[in-house]
Amino acid sequence: MGGGKEGLSLEIFGTVVSGGTLALLALCLAIALGFEFVNGFHDTANAVATVIYTKSLKPGVAVVWSGIMNFFGVFFGTTVGGAAVAFGIVHLLPVDLLIQMGQSVGLLMVLSLLLSAIIWNLGTWYFGLPSSSSHALIGSILGVGVASSLLSGNGLGSGVNWAQAQKVGLSLLASPLFGFGVAAALLLLCKALIKDRRLYDEPKGDAPPPLWIRSLLFLTCTLVSFFHGSNDGQKGVGLIMLILIGILPAQFAVSDQINPAQMQETLAAVRRLEAKIAPASAETAQTLAGIASTLASTEGVSALSSGQRTEVRAAVLRADSALGKFEKENPGAFGSPDEQSAFKKDRKALNRLTDFVAGWVPFAVALALGIGTMVGWKRIVVTVGEKIGKTHLTYAQGAAAEIVAAATIYAADHLGLPVSTTHVLSSGIAGTMAANRSGLQGATIRNIALAWVLTLPVTMLLAGSLFALTAGGAIRKQASQATLILEPRLDRTKPLGN
Repeated sequence: MGGGKEGLSLEIFGTVVSGGTLALLALCLAIALGFEFVNGFHDTANAVATVIYTKSLKPGVAVVWSGIMNFFGVFFGTTVGGAAVAFGIVHLLPVDLLIQMGQSVGLLMVLSLLLSAIIWNLGTWYFGLPSSSSHALIGSILGVGVASSLLSGNGLGSGVNWAQAQKVGLSLLASPLFGFGVAAALLLLCKALIKDRRLYDEPKGDAPPPLWIRSLLFLTCTLVSFFHGSNDGQKGVGLIMLILIGILPAQFAVSDQINPAQMQETLAAVRRLEAKIAPASAETAQTLAGIASTLASTEGVSALSSGQRTEVRAAVLRADSALGKFEKENPGAFGSPDEQSAFKKDRKALNRLTDFVAGWVPFAVALALGIGTMVGWKRIVVTVGEKIGKTHLTYAQGAAAEIVAAATIYAADHLGLPVSTTHVLSSGIAGTMAANRSGLQGATIRNIALAWVLTLPVTMLLAGSLFALTAGGAIRKQASQATLILEPRLDRTKPLGN
């Protein structure tokens, strides 16, 4: 700790930062965790609607259990299963753009996208509409990305990783269609195989269902809660890493978690990638050569200077983007599937430098999401249980929808894709209603569909407007002074940062 003319300074994350920077970091982290808290109670109905509505569990018990399983889903999904979904969110924006903007503008970008997502989530929750927190977050990220590129005069494309946005968008579009069709098919399969008619009854008063049905619904609630945490929680992890990289790039631009053996593996992988890409792209080969030279000239990541860390991150992001494009456009460049698999493995080793999660982040996100899950569930439970179909939800319909939702989220985790638990489960319930010929309530379906359709453009507009209002002047000033450099040209024949 220090003081004096420059004000209070504190040591955090292994380095000394000013009191002002620490206050800004605390504000951003508080709002990011606030988003996860809102996400928790906004999406709680996805997991607890069936067990509460069918009287399988008391509301208090169901919500607390769901909160606990969301907590474990975030923690184990990120630390054990990997954090591919988190990095899918991080890479929606070219993160070196956030680094180059400077701390104050980067802060306003993060605050704008978080506030936009929170405002939309609270609004749809208030009206009892099952809308997607994932959709709101992604729309907000795209909104600030587009706004930043337009304000800086660099065109529409520079502020967003459109290839990643397309991949994420397709997953969000396909998952509810998958949920509708597969949940309908699963219900019909249950009817053909399970003849106990009690499974297809509606809840009667306060009487709980038979024990085996209660056990089934408890299991599906547990699975949806856990996998909701593992997927949605990773989005919060990605957000916090975005904040840390943007505000404290010297500490978080490159991973300190790489041991010497992994460093040597990464160095060897970078050199193999350089040799592979050289005939197709001399520029990318030079970028990789610069990364390799930097890694070879230091004892480890911890020995890199602040400037080297920032430049290594920017170089890795550009190189990996070019390598991905090369792999997609040149399938004939690989002599065998094993050779292509080795290429993918080397890319993964390269990304080890930048795709990492600070150890405390999953715990913080898990706690915020778990506590949020225990609050505010009632509004959307009624919509899910009674207002999607013309008849009330049956035990079989609830179980089928939740099984499909859990399976879809599990698959998305392994593919590294963010999906909407809300979209999958709500569409699954609608699918079971259609398969059962129960009919759908047009007004509710119309309102839910409207929320789904409007989420992306509204959050993009809201986040972009907030960012333009708060940071527009600073960005235009930077652009006019030619200090906003989106893709710095480096001398890639020698170590980065020199």
